[in-house]
Amino acid sequence: MADRRTDDTPLAPRRPLTGSGEGQTKSGQTKTGESSRRPVTERVTQRVSGAVASATESVKSAAESRRSEERKPSTPPAAKRPGGTTRPRTRKARLRMIHVDPWSVMKTAFLLSIAVGIVTVIAVAMVWSVLGAAGVWDSINTTVQEVIGGESGNAFDVEDYVGTGRVIGFTMIVAVVDVVLITAIATLGAFLYNLAATLLGGLEITLAEEEH
Repeated sequence: MADRRTDDTPLAPRRPLTGSGEGQTKSGQTKTGESSRRPVTERVTQRVSGAVASATESVKSAAESRRSEERKPSTPPAAKRPGGTTRPRTRKARLRMIHVDPWSVMKTAFLLSIAVGIVTVIAVAMVWSVLGAAGVWDSINTTVQEVIGGESGNAFDVEDYVGTGRVIGFTMIVAVVDVVLITAIATLGAFLYNLAATLLGGLEITLAEEEH
C-alpha cells in the first residue's frame, strides 16, 4: 500500500540527487581532458629530450676537436730569407748507440776484408804488368849488368828474383792474413765497445732532418 498523509494525498516521488550526476559528468570531462593532453605532453618531452641529446653531442664533438688540436704539435712557420724565399726548418735528434751485435760485426768485417783482399791482388797484378810494359825491368837489368861486370858476365834478370808469379802469390798470402786479422780485430772491437758502452753510456749521435 502507498504511503499517504493524513489528508489522503500521495507522497511525491523521490528525485535523485543532482550533485552525484554533476560529479560524474565532471569526472568524465576531466578524464577525457587528461587523455587528450597526454599525447601533447609526450610530444613535448620527446622534443625536449631530442634537443638535449643533440646539444650534448655537439658539446662532446667540440671538446674532442679541441683536444685533438691541442695534441697536435705546433709547427712554427719557416723563416724567410731576405730574398723572399723560405728557409727550410731543421729538426735535430740526439741518439745514443749503446750496443753492437758482435755476430753482425764479424760477418760484415769478413765480407769487407775479402773484398779488400781481392782488390789488393788485382791492383798488384795490374801495377806489375804496367811496369813490365813500360820497360822498367829492362832498364833495371841493364843498369845492374853494367854495375856488376859489363857484357862479359852472366845476363842479369830481375824477374828471376821478383817475378810476376812470386809477387802475386805473396800478395794472395798477405790478403788471406788480412782477412783473418781484420775479422778478428773487428769482432774483438765490438765486444770491447759493448763493455765500454755499459760503463760510459756509448756514443752520442746527432741526426738532422730538413723540413721544407
